[in-house]
Amino acid sequence: MDAGLFAGCLKEMGIGTITGVPDSALKQFCNFMNKEADGMFRHFVPANEGAAVGIAIGSYLATGKVPCVYMQNSGLGNAVNPVTSLANEKVYGIPILFLIGWRGMPGKKDEPQHKFMGEVTCAMLDVLSIPYALLKKDTKEDEARRIFSDAKACLDAGKQFAVVAEPGAFEMPAAYGYKNSYSLIREKAIHEIVSGISESDIIVSTTGKISREVYEQCDIVRGHHKQVFLTVGGMGHASMIAFGIAKEKPEKRVYCLDGDGAALMHMGSLAFIGKQKTENLVHICLNNDAHESVGGMPTGCAGFGYAGAAEACGYPFTEEIWDMDSLRDAMGQVRQEWMLAFLEIKVSIDTREDLGRPKETPAENKKAFMEYLGG
Repeated sequence: MDAGLFAGCLKEMGIGTITGVPDSALKQFCNFMNKEADGMFRHFVPANEGAAVGIAIGSYLATGKVPCVYMQNSGLGNAVNPVTSLANEKVYGIPILFLIGWRGMPGKKDEPQHKFMGEVTCAMLDVLSIPYALLKKDTKEDEARRIFSDAKACLDAGKQFAVVAEPGAFEMPAAYGYKNSYSLIREKAIHEIVSGISESDIIVSTTGKISREVYEQCDIVRGHHKQVFLTVGGMGHASMIAFGIAKEKPEKRVYCLDGDGAALMHMGSLAFIGKQKTENLVHICLNNDAHESVGGMPTGCAGFGYAGAAEACGYPFTEEIWDMDSLRDAMGQVRQEWMLAFLEIKVSIDTREDLGRPKETPAENKKAFMEYLGG
């Protein structure tokens, strides 16, 4: 379905505010919202899906108009609390139209981290008492309008309704590229980091392309990736996984390679880690101001200073890095002295087309990592 036509249907329903976290299954819709929808809606990209529900609730309370919240199905977990304890008809009865990208859809090839979530997506909506309809590749305009008619009946009753979009459900002729002003290429920065750590050090890498690049660069530099835990799902939790390892293995240096979108999603982790002063943890944020792994859409917080936030949260050593020389200097400093450190590396939105994916299953990688770690 044409993304512009879908947006037009939202407008006809009286929706004025659209908010959410980008998803590759909704890429064409997200592109439309970022590039074509100026003046049609108030559009916000908050830190996480629960925050998006919060914005939607506030918008409805202020205007009486139904809002729309979009997300990948993996973001349902972040949204459950405000949906069940605030929006549900047994509490405040806030009508919200959800647009959910269905990663891991049964029968569709996808990455392993999406498999279980894909299997339980519809069941979760059933448990949440949210009626839903499926938007398919071949959904025609008249079918879509029937979906919106069903949705309106729910929304008018103060309930929520979800449109679940299978991958490829949206089409839009224009192709959009996203750029920033940073010149340092992320994979080259990762190569430098991997090259500079010792064989006994541990790496925890965040969701998406960062983990894919860490995987390949470790193979290039070390001939293996056993010292890496790939946080292939659970966006925003890599730093706490790294913290947990660092506390259990104080004799090992633990490097967390985070992304700006992931760090933003659960930023309370910064305050917690800063308070703990875990001296064997080095937290590195590769910041391109974008959700690149799901299409490159801006995070909504472009220009935010993650190093400054880490300093305010109590990290004793923080550094903002713009080029390779500064990265080498900073890595040299953190290697010399064990102390909790935070490096924010400004990187471009630039990924090579032949970037691979892990060849092993998550279970196989976990086993190899734990054996290497001695767990």
